[in-house]
Amino acid sequence: MRVLIMAAGVGSRISRHLHGQPKCCVDVAGTPLIRRTVEQFIRKGISQIAVVTGYQEKFVINALEGLPYARYFNPFYRIANSISSVWFARDFLATGEKVLIMNGDVFFDDSVMTEILAEDRSPTMLSDSTRIEDADYRFQWQDDLLIRYGKELSNEETTGEYVGIGLLEGESLISFRQQMLESIATEDYGCWWEEIIYRTVDRGEQVFVRDIAGKFWAEVDYIEDYMRIQEYLKH
Repeated sequence: MRVLIMAAGVGSRISRHLHGQPKCCVDVAGTPLIRRTVEQFIRKGISQIAVVTGYQEKFVINALEGLPYARYFNPFYRIANSISSVWFARDFLATGEKVLIMNGDVFFDDSVMTEILAEDRSPTMLSDSTRIEDADYRFQWQDDLLIRYGKELSNEETTGEYVGIGLLEGESLISFRQQMLESIATEDYGCWWEEIIYRTVDRGEQVFVRDIAGKFWAEVDYIEDYMRIQEYLKH
């Protein structure tokens, strides 16, 4: 498995609390979040790890000092969404091996890693069925297949919250890479990397959902997310 971590964004919703650093570098029990994540993968024997930097990349580089990883730089982090980060790391996706793509501001318990490594369907997006009332980006799925997605889904329509992690391999990875290149070619710079996968649902293709209900995770979009991590680590 290869791991591609998106760490280029500014994080505008929580930026005033970050003192100029990227949100993937917030302190987690004395360790920058992104370093903790990379170390989790390394402990599981995953050595092919790439990080896409952008905003204040010096903090990311410092946070990962001494760890083995490939670095790609996205100079357009202020004017384009994460589709541009995938484009700059496109060579990393060219081997056909299974790839985990994740947002660099996601904290997850080691038990989530077990779920990731056990998943053999593609494409698969992680979700949490216990997070509905306060869900940010929402999924509706049935029989582990994604049906609908988006922030506008009501609580009644929501099966779970998107976690910020996806898995691709084989034909779905080839398709993802091709669709990403087409989005760049048509100047669809407002696209998030996940949207490439979601659009396949609209074409009638299968996207699997793995439910990690009961396992702790948090995406650091707001200061409340960060405080929830801090509270979890006290126990």
